[in-house]
Amino acid sequence: MDRARGMSVRLKLTLSYAGFLMLAGALLLAAVWVFLLRYVPDGWPALLYVAPNRILLLGAFAPAAAAVMAFLLVFGLLGGWILAGRMLAPLTRITDATRMAVNGSLSHRIRLPGRADEFRELADAFDAMLVRLEAHVAEQQRFAANASHELRTPLAISRALLDVARRDPDRDIGELVERLHAVNTRAIDLTEALLMLSRADQRSFARERVDLSLVVEEAVETLLPLAKKRGVTIETSGEITPVEGSQALLLQLATNLVHNAIVHNLPVQGTVWIKTGIGPEALTVENTGEKLSPEVVPALTEPFQRGTGRIRNDHAGVGLGLAIVKSITHAHDGSLTIVLRPAGGLRIVVQLPTPPPHTAKKSGAA
Repeated sequence: MDRARGMSVRLKLTLSYAGFLMLAGALLLAAVWVFLLRYVPDGWPALLYVAPNRILLLGAFAPAAAAVMAFLLVFGLLGGWILAGRMLAPLTRITDATRMAVNGSLSHRIRLPGRADEFRELADAFDAMLVRLEAHVAEQQRFAANASHELRTPLAISRALLDVARRDPDRDIGELVERLHAVNTRAIDLTEALLMLSRADQRSFARERVDLSLVVEEAVETLLPLAKKRGVTIETSGEITPVEGSQALLLQLATNLVHNAIVHNLPVQGTVWIKTGIGPEALTVENTGEKLSPEVVPALTEPFQRGTGRIRNDHAGVGLGLAIVKSITHAHDGSLTIVLRPAGGLRIVVQLPTPPPHTAKKSGAA
């Protein structure tokens, strides 16, 4: 935004200090005049130079008062300029750091020394903002690079299959179509997952009262055939869990968690435990599985990361399952906690805020 150039804050503070000092001096001189000279007789006595009067004292007082006021003016301007410079020095450092951040340097930190005051609180808040912003930008850059790679892979495979078919006209068309269909399906799944992730990050959805237990039940029914095929037992428990949010996004959250728990499980006789309840822990999903290293846990919610490596099979997903869960949880003002089970597998807890009582009562009456 273009603005007209005005006086600097340092000049304003200097003039303020000088003006306040001049006003204090004027009030002091006025007090001397009122409370001292009022007791001196007025007029011209016969012995003019023997007894002092107001005229004589005023003649002696006025030049001295003018000199004092001139000194106070110079002293106020000079002292105010120095004091304002010292006081605004931290603001200069903050301004320089802001300019560096605008130019793309997010690694710079102010690190303002000294005890806590308004400027240091501002500097610390700015440093914390830069830390989060730098981490967010780095995450977005990794996400863009991984997304480009993931989208490039099915396109490259499709081109290779078409090149093979063009060079070999006698090749089985049915097999080619089947492979192209599989590659195209994966590309569509990846694109839809990216759109879902973007929608959750932007929070572009209407909020309504949703029973999370019914949403989880729908997700379990959808994935039950997959669980039976892989020999995984699903056990559900809990009670009615009212939350506020998007039913479609919450269904995607539950589906991703249950799908992840089924796929990343034991080869045979695996188990998934699902629990819903009123309170901070709205949804808990546990599963048996391989033992993972604690260092792997922070990376599980990053896009295109998989706890058991980059596995390629029919149900490996696109590497965005838990990343979408995390984004949907944060979009609903909640938090996601992932804990390693001692026997293997994961325990994932989704914490969502409980709707206000009046909201739940009103919705329940409807």
